[in-house]
Amino acid sequence: MTPAYRGMVAAPHALASEAGVEVLEAGGSAVDAAIATNAVLNVVYPHMSGIGGDAFWLIHDSKAREVYFLNAGGRAASGATIEWFEDRGMSEIPVRGIVAGTVLTPGSVDGWCEANEAYGRLPLRRLLEPAITYAREGFPVSARLASWGRETANVLRQNPEAAEVYLPDGEPPREGQRMVLGDLARTLELIADGGHDAFYEGEIAQEVCRYAHERGGFGDEADWANQRARWGDSLSSSYRGVTIHETPPPTQGIAALQTLNLVETFDLGGMEYLGPDHIHLLVEATKVAFHDRNRFIADPEFADVPGDRLISKAYAEERSDLVRMERALPWDRIPSSGAALAGDTVYVCAVDAEGNAASLIQSLYMGYGSCVVAGKTGVLLQNRGAYFSLDREHPNRLAPRKQPFHTLIASLAFKGEDLWAVFGAMGADGQPQIHLQAYIAMIDFGLSPREAIESPRWLSGRYALGGPRDLLNVESRFPAATLAELERRGHVLNRWGPWAELAGHANGIMVQPGTGALTGSSDPRSDGAAIGC
Repeated sequence: MTPAYRGMVAAPHALASEAGVEVLEAGGSAVDAAIATNAVLNVVYPHMSGIGGDAFWLIHDSKAREVYFLNAGGRAASGATIEWFEDRGMSEIPVRGIVAGTVLTPGSVDGWCEANEAYGRLPLRRLLEPAITYAREGFPVSARLASWGRETANVLRQNPEAAEVYLPDGEPPREGQRMVLGDLARTLELIADGGHDAFYEGEIAQEVCRYAHERGGFGDEADWANQRARWGDSLSSSYRGVTIHETPPPTQGIAALQTLNLVETFDLGGMEYLGPDHIHLLVEATKVAFHDRNRFIADPEFADVPGDRLISKAYAEERSDLVRMERALPWDRIPSSGAALAGDTVYVCAVDAEGNAASLIQSLYMGYGSCVVAGKTGVLLQNRGAYFSLDREHPNRLAPRKQPFHTLIASLAFKGEDLWAVFGAMGADGQPQIHLQAYIAMIDFGLSPREAIESPRWLSGRYALGGPRDLLNVESRFPAATLAELERRGHVLNRWGPWAELAGHANGIMVQPGTGALTGSSDPRSDGAAIGC
């Protein structure tokens, strides 16, 4: 794409990117642009995002030359206890329905309010106007949204409110059909005028909690009123002289940094790009990092997460002996438990004229989250609470007011003190793997963001609950010789099509050293665009 100097936004839907760039052109900051973009995604990409979900931010303040982490994740309801589930004979938290939808309070709206107050230049009302307009007047259904509607229709039908909204006339919407979300438009109007309190303490929270209680779910107005986003420090590590920041626990940013540490001692640049050594090395390092991720990552307010240790070079050296170039290590040699790859998320990146940047990841977890719309609010409830464990010995066990382990991660990268890249992707367990593949492509092989994002992609591990762990999912565009050699080394391949949406939606913006020119790319596996101004 043509380089830009005054700002850029990349997101998985072009209408959302356009809204963000319009905010930049109106004098808004990178944070303002990210909020506007995310709000539109919550309307036009309801299968992957929504105001009933959670978000995590990395924000670069160019003047202060600092990176700040904003945790806008929801917390477990006060009544969400392991005993509650045990008393009902449940060994796992359901992944769909009102219980799954109300284990957590939603956090992303408060993240908008907090980020806008700290780094915004335009009022929240201005930032939400595009989303309100699309919700009230309608937007054209994309081919991907139509496909997700067809795949999820039977689950959506189990909730009358969700079916009324997302299955108009009782059927999944067709590509190009106008979809109107009137209740959601009204809710966004209330948020635009009243901010945090309008969403968490007014009629919206009251209606969601009433609806949940009447149907056997959780929903405490005090929990909603107490929901607050929290500022903190990012996690960072260097890779070949590039400093990469990732979101800290309860997210899995540690896994991305640990994997980069594990492969840094290998001469990746001397390997054939997309050759068997290149892919094998990254897959094997991912297995090791995921083993530690599954053992340790949880809400740091409730568990001792050894983050500094896990991303240290010394620890990577200790663990690197598990990476064998001649043979794939079976998953049962590296015990793991917990999450699966399946997940649906949106990632937004924005850079403004002053060099400030916002790296924002936001999700409902699975497609359409819990598949529950709470009454007349238009709020599609998330099901991220299903990530909690009901094992009393696990660090990610359920507890009141606790955050679950999150697959959501966002990143920023610097050369020296200068911002170099803003990058992220959807894809649940795939997210650190996509970060790894993209940063390796750009740093070791010199690819542009577009070339890195458009390269054939692999994702290691199970892609659905109950699926096999010894699985390497690969797009069919990999060289045939690479795939044959990977199989010879013991990898069990699952061949996707050439451009598999299951391989994730990635977006990135790169700042050209010396000139400050911005170049970016949005994943062709999505409906997105990278737009500059």
